[in-house]
Amino acid sequence: FFHYPYVDGMRWRTGDPTLRASVCSMPCQMGERKKIVKGVPCCWHCERCEGYNFQASEFSCELCPYEQRPDRNRTGCIPIPIIKLEWHSAWAAVPVFVAVLGILATSFVVVTFVRYNDTPIVRASGREMSYVLLTGIFLCYAITFLMIATPCLAVCSFRRVFLGLGMCFSYAALLTKTNRIHRIFEQGKKSVAAPRFISPASQLVITFSLISVQLLGVFVWFSVDPPHTVVDYGEQRTSDPEKARGVLKCDISDLSLICSLGYSILLMVTCTVYAIKTRGVPETFNEAKPIGFTMYTTCIIWLAFIPIFFGTAQSAERMYIQTTTLTISLSLSASVSLGMLYMPKVYVIIFHPEQNVPKRKRSFKAIVTAATMSGKLVQKGSDRPNGEVKTELCESMETNSEYFTLVDRI
Repeated sequence: FFHYPYVDGMRWRTGDPTLRASVCSMPCQMGERKKIVKGVPCCWHCERCEGYNFQASEFSCELCPYEQRPDRNRTGCIPIPIIKLEWHSAWAAVPVFVAVLGILATSFVVVTFVRYNDTPIVRASGREMSYVLLTGIFLCYAITFLMIATPCLAVCSFRRVFLGLGMCFSYAALLTKTNRIHRIFEQGKKSVAAPRFISPASQLVITFSLISVQLLGVFVWFSVDPPHTVVDYGEQRTSDPEKARGVLKCDISDLSLICSLGYSILLMVTCTVYAIKTRGVPETFNEAKPIGFTMYTTCIIWLAFIPIFFGTAQSAERMYIQTTTLTISLSLSASVSLGMLYMPKVYVIIFHPEQNVPKRKRSFKAIVTAATMSGKLVQKGSDRPNGEVKTELCESMETNSEYFTLVDRI
């Protein structure tokens, strides 16, 4: 056979003079396991550990713990990075900008109302209920900052309390107002006696009774399931371990969120029903028309919120989309109430003070009589010529224009 000196002179067909290694399989690289060839114990194939597996030994791959992922060499596991919604993110910047504008506008309205607290237009708006409603609007804007803040025990606790409280304040006040209008006109069709519980004190008692139901539900939630933070590793557990992230969040599930907002949404729907029932009252009466438009618009906002919020449950951007959608919906609903109910009044107070004058007061008997007459005119409109109806309508316009001033003071 060939002697060693002749080996150096050998040339392979490929032209490569390198001596071939006399082995069955080459050593495996880091992150690869040896898979023995069946029937040939000294030969193997190299298989890379894929997914969330790492090379546990020369011949095996094992799955990393749920909160970890393999390192670059796949020879061990490292913790999955934890993320949260950052203040500088576009997902947070837009809601914060809207909330800041809303808080400034609400503060301006409150300051204006306090400064002109004894003027007719503020008194006719129902000062006590207005301040309750403005408090709810302020809380709807303020919850944005709690939803974006870094989750901790305190933040999670405040989220539970204030998440539905702003809406509850707003719609409890609006529901009490619309219910009051409805009862006044319904009573006017039956007798000249004023209905019960329409004084400012009674209205406050009714409103805070409705709000107390929300607070009671929150306290029960606290006792059954104390607030705490969690790290959700499943939300952004992608097929590529390098992109996997753990999401730091409060322990508020979608079901808990719906339960927290559910009572406020129930108040909103009930208020909308009363807004529809009072849609036929005179335009100048106690904000009936603006309240109606406010509730219709608010319902549209929340109907759009539901598919967006729950339609992104499987998205990798779920945390960002849902938080932004929720905060923007709360801010928009607050903006609708603020813009339709209070900005026109502030405009009159500041730019047209000549219109901020008291109306001539009338007795409750005159008010309910005019209310009954207004209802009769609607019924007669389909049976009588336009001229006759217009004549009766003109005779009652003066009375109708004075509804809101007195009834708001009853």
